[in-house]
Formats: sequence, structure tokens, C-alpha cells
Amino acid sequence: MSAVAGGCPFCAVAAGELPAATVFSDGVVAAFLDTRPVFKGHVLVVPHAHVETLADLPPEAVGPYFTRVQAVAVAVEKGLGAAGTFVAMNNRISQSVPHLHTHVVPRNPKDGLRGFFWPRTKYADDAEAADYASRVRDALGEV
Repeated sequence: MSAVAGGCPFCAVAAGELPAATVFSDGVVAAFLDTRPVFKGHVLVVPHAHVETLADLPPEAVGPYFTRVQAVAVAVEKGLGAAGTFVAMNNRISQSVPHLHTHVVPRNPKDGLRGFFWPRTKYADDAEAADYASRVRDALGEV
């Protein structure tokens, strides 16, 4: 059964069955741009294995998963010239897709993000999304 038929869009993206502006993919994670970003360059890092929450991630997978999250956070800063990142995860509450995912959001002073209110933006088109993904992907090679 395909990941799409199984109903999980993140599994489908990780399997290459749904298109995404992919930043990175290996045997552990897939990292791709959020289609409703808080700020442009907002990346989601998901494990290839379908687990719903951090508690469901096997202990031996926690280190490899977060090593990749760390690398993506560094790449978002380098690739986008961001002053920092906001790295966050929801478990069940406010988790729009029931598949573990970590948000890596580029941050800059006075960017308007306050507390936990996450306004969303859009990419002008697929080419703009591809440009942001390429910049982060290129910076990953430097991490």
C-alpha cells in the first residue's frame, strides 16, 4: 500500500509520492518546506518511519533524528542569512498532521513573531519555494 493510500501526507512526501520543495532526505528523515510557512524558508523535518509523536520515536532514533534537525537549523541560518531559528514541535495538540515533525523557522530581530501566534505566509510560486529550498539545501553541504 502506498503512503498516499495510507493517508499520511508526510509519509507520502518522504516516499517521493507527493511533491515538495525538499531540502534534505536520507534514510532517517525528510526535510522540506512547509507549504504554509510562518516565514519563507520554514522547514519541516520528519522521520521516514511513521510515528505520531516524540514519545513514539524509538529511543535509538532520537539522536539521529535530532542531529538532522540541528543540521537543518544551522543550514536555515546560513542559507537564508537568518539571525536565528525557532525550532518547535507539537505533540497531538495543534499537530495538523499526525506524523512527528519539527518546525525549523528562520528568525530575525523585529520579524513580528510573538509568543505562540504563528501567522502564515505563502510563496509567490513554486519557483520561489524552490529557490528557498535550494538555499537551505546548499547550506546543508557546508554544515
